[in-house]
Amino acid sequence: MTTPTLASYACDPVYSKGRLYPESPAPTRNAFQRDRDRIVHATAFRRLVYKTQVFLNHEGDLFRTRLTHSLEVAQLGRSIARELGLHEDLVEAIALAHDLGHTPFGHAGQDALNECMKPYGGFEHNLQSLRVVDQLEARYPTFNGLNLCFETREGILKHCSVNNAQALEKNEPHGVGYRFIHRMQPSLEAQLCNLADEIAYNAHDIDDGVRSGLLSLEQLQEVPLFNRYHEQVAQEFPQLQGRRLLYESIRRMLSDQVYDTIQATRSAIDQAQIKNIDQVRQASALVQFDSLMKTQSLELKQFLLKNLYRHPQVMSTTEWAKNVVVDLFNHYLNKPQDMPTEYASNPELPRAVADYLSGMTDRFASKEHARLTGST
Repeated sequence: MTTPTLASYACDPVYSKGRLYPESPAPTRNAFQRDRDRIVHATAFRRLVYKTQVFLNHEGDLFRTRLTHSLEVAQLGRSIARELGLHEDLVEAIALAHDLGHTPFGHAGQDALNECMKPYGGFEHNLQSLRVVDQLEARYPTFNGLNLCFETREGILKHCSVNNAQALEKNEPHGVGYRFIHRMQPSLEAQLCNLADEIAYNAHDIDDGVRSGLLSLEQLQEVPLFNRYHEQVAQEFPQLQGRRLLYESIRRMLSDQVYDTIQATRSAIDQAQIKNIDQVRQASALVQFDSLMKTQSLELKQFLLKNLYRHPQVMSTTEWAKNVVVDLFNHYLNKPQDMPTEYASNPELPRAVADYLSGMTDRFASKEHARLTGST
């Protein structure tokens, strides 16, 4: 049964904390819908189709990319938000934007770029996602960025060190950095996107891992969370095997995790007697699994870390990807004229190099590296 109206503790666009640059309301869309639409039309969003999750973009047409992952997070998030009375458009906007700052080559690219940027303030993809929507997108005549609502920007900034939060506060008092300094929680919509992100990538990394041949069904049967649904499906459909058996097991796991999130979160909200968004911010995190699902989800993550993310085949491409990013960073730092003018002329050159590099797709970074170094 769906919730027809917003809950009292949901974000309401009518009472939004607003945008960095004041704008007149849109006649046919609420503020969060407008954010969602701006994100979908952003250049950085289109680039996600050629950015990696686990497998490099050129390794196969059927593996997940940052774009397909973001769409899956948005779908899961909207389904859960509807049941909890949260604002679906805000959840969708956050979900679609949460990976905009990711480098090419997934976490390997981020780790390499962060290492390169350590003398210059470091690099973190959540902060970069915020930088994309606040500064780097150039689409409007009177401001940089997309000028999104506070609530969307808050949800994009999932993690932030106190030092970085203090730097944000200097430019935007009581802004998106404030909660990290004062140890407050974000909106329930933002919390929901964090958990939907985890649900989505655990499920699709199982699928991609098996598709790649790096994981087997036999290995996955050792994981209690997956095996619970695998046994259900095998008993119900004894003739089923291969991909259909895998898909149905994953589908049931996803469905149960969504249901578990709804029930556990409702219980947490009731126990904390949450009535409004101010109470949400002062409470502990409320969007959650129950204790069993939390434990078994952690076991699944540990399994994927050991058997997929650290698989020798993945690690070999990881090292190659890191070298590509380091080589490109050093090249542009020494020869900024090889970057587009808007980056080459930036007085904060290291940050401009990071902006340029992080905006690259897997294929463009690979081709650019080959062109500049003569390697293949």
